[in-house]
Amino acid sequence: MSLADPSCDSAPFFSDDDDDDEGAGESEGGRRRRAAEEDGVGAAEGECPSGVSPRRAGFIVAVLCYINLLNYMDRFTVAGVLPDIEQFFGIADGQSGLLQTVFICSYMFLAPIFGYLGDRYNRKFIMCGGITFWTLVTLASSYTPKDYFWALLLTRGLVGVGEASYSTIAPTIIADLFVNEKRTKMLSIFYFAIPVGSGLGYIVGSKVDDLEQDWHWALRVTPALGLVAVLLLLIVVKEPKRGAVEARPEHSLQRTSWLVDIKALGKNLYFGVITCVTGFLGVASGVALSGWLRKRNPRADPLVCAAGLLLAAPFLFLSIICAQGSIIATYVFIFFGETFLSMNWAIVADILLYVVVPTRRSTAEAFQIVLSHLFGDAGSPYLIGVVSDALRRSESYLWQFRSLQISLLLCCFVAVLGGASFLATALFIEQDRDLAEQYTHSGDEPIVVPKRGRSTKVPVSSVLI
Repeated sequence: MSLADPSCDSAPFFSDDDDDDEGAGESEGGRRRRAAEEDGVGAAEGECPSGVSPRRAGFIVAVLCYINLLNYMDRFTVAGVLPDIEQFFGIADGQSGLLQTVFICSYMFLAPIFGYLGDRYNRKFIMCGGITFWTLVTLASSYTPKDYFWALLLTRGLVGVGEASYSTIAPTIIADLFVNEKRTKMLSIFYFAIPVGSGLGYIVGSKVDDLEQDWHWALRVTPALGLVAVLLLLIVVKEPKRGAVEARPEHSLQRTSWLVDIKALGKNLYFGVITCVTGFLGVASGVALSGWLRKRNPRADPLVCAAGLLLAAPFLFLSIICAQGSIIATYVFIFFGETFLSMNWAIVADILLYVVVPTRRSTAEAFQIVLSHLFGDAGSPYLIGVVSDALRRSESYLWQFRSLQISLLLCCFVAVLGGASFLATALFIEQDRDLAEQYTHSGDEPIVVPKRGRSTKVPVSSVLI
């Protein structure tokens, strides 16, 4: 028999009653998933195992989405003003690519540290400290003088401190507030912020740069919004009990009218608009398709991710090849390519959370960040810039375009490799999920102590005493 509080769909209880003979042939993991989805009678009215009411849980997700949006706005603000930065400092493609590389490297190597802290200490205060630091460093980067490109590199690297403190922890808070389909939906909302934030960063950066005729001002938008994020974290977010829902024992811009903005962006900033729209469509379609296929195939999640990457590769290839001949065709292919690329974002986060026990999720998020960036965008901007510089035979506009076009083709091959990796993941996903769900840890587990050359098992408590 399963117990669940009808007033708290974010926090169902589980039960281990022995009188439930139905589904005796199921695995333990399958019985737990089935029990979590059943309706029943809950604990005291208004009480939630996570210690957070359903209404407040919704507000917490909204705050976390807002901060995630800011994170990705900040990342892509630099991309929106990169030509002006190159002209200001007099640098080439390879050097400008270092701006993203130093940030990703910092983010990548600091993620395990914050993952460790997130699994052991109050996650709310860790995020508050990290975002405050991120806000101050981002603001400082906007005052970099002309002869100090190294200072801009340094501050962009330090921005990774704040983002590592947030990205490794925020998904685990959502995981401790919701379970099953509800968790997947909330994660999909959370990861909508990635494409939307990326597109807005590109749009806002370009627009502020155009208005002020100075790229420095573009970097001063997100710090102002970051202060609001810190206040919202302190006021709204509450630390949920780890694993309880699974029954585990424990600024200011020159403003114009909205219609004028939409008209201007529709004419001049197609890429940013496409990124916002395709990100929304990709995440939504990926989650919807995964939810529909799960009822028919338990390996649906990695299969959907694989399909998204494999379908994205040819569209990205065509968008790069057609860039010189037809800009309309390029935008069309980018639209479909980015849509398919976005399908896996929320699903990957859900996979990571359900194959790892609650007390290790922040660490798992950290290692996922390290590995994904280590083999992805940590060195790719610099690598593509270096390849572009090496292929360029002259400083003519044609060769600047052609060399960058050829170097970007590397991304298509990486997408195919990623799709193949997800297909391999599908072979093991069921076993890994069941192992995580069946995991139990006893505080008094026996340990092995040598005694006269032999191993002897004794309780931990006897050693501590």
